[in-house]
Amino acid sequence: MVNKPAGVVSATSDDQHTTVMDLLPASQRQGLHLAGRLDFNSTGLVLLTNDGVWSRQLSQPQSQVRKHYRVTVEQPLTEAYVAAFSEGMWFAFEGIKTRPAEIKIRSAYEADVWLCEGRYHQIKRMFGRFDNKVLTLHRLAIGHLVLDESLAPGESRDLLPGEVADIAGLSSRG
Repeated sequence: MVNKPAGVVSATSDDQHTTVMDLLPASQRQGLHLAGRLDFNSTGLVLLTNDGVWSRQLSQPQSQVRKHYRVTVEQPLTEAYVAAFSEGMWFAFEGIKTRPAEIKIRSAYEADVWLCEGRYHQIKRMFGRFDNKVLTLHRLAIGHLVLDESLAPGESRDLLPGEVADIAGLSSRG
């Protein structure tokens, strides 16, 4: 579990920027890959693993693993966002419609968003349909696993065995 700060690339290596891997001691990096990504300026929960099957289970939309984000935007939010997000949105760039997403408006400029997929800049593009720029995007949770609040940006910790098994309810699957 890594608390990714802004300005860090979700990649295993990059010639120009600090990567999520660079945040770990060199002795812990061997064989790890990212189980999902965050944009360069997005912050919050990123998972690293050496288990490809577990990683795919978390990232495939058919697994229905919800990701929880906190978003601040430039323009005030309205109830129109709730309906639009819950219906899914057509993205002509990929020729797809997003799966329904849930949004809870916390204040005029802040909302929580839950979704089960993570298309290219999806949340920013969904708010972009309203010409509303995303100012901050912070991932709070993946499945049942919530970002450890004791981790400062750039810090990490190992997952506990129960967290690994229960993140997506995988421990109850056959």
